[in-house]
Amino acid sequence: MLVNLLIAAAVVLFPIPALVMGARGLLKRRGFSADEPADRLSYIVVVVLRVVLLVLVFALSAVTLVSTIGATIRDVDLHGLVYVFFALDVLLALVIVFTFGRRDRRRVRRRVTPAAR
Repeated sequence: MLVNLLIAAAVVLFPIPALVMGARGLLKRRGFSADEPADRLSYIVVVVLRVVLLVLVFALSAVTLVSTIGATIRDVDLHGLVYVFFALDVLLALVIVFTFGRRDRRRVRRRVTPAAR
């Protein structure tokens, strides 16, 4: 029962926020030029793959949460596939965070020295 709650808490604390961050960064791509047809095609492919990844993480998170909460309420053991779904969900959430889910770095503002005036 404790394991069920820990898995549910882990899904709520990591893959769900990664899903939100990934949805925010879905259409962002550095170096994209709308003038090049090859850039447009690669941009479309990248966006489609990102959408597929986000849908997969959403589905895995939903199945894991429903299974763990249902198993906790009914006081039954989890099926072994739920653990596999949880591990896959966390790994795919890591892919989202490390690729297109993170924010762009801010440009470093240089300090103005009094000598430049």
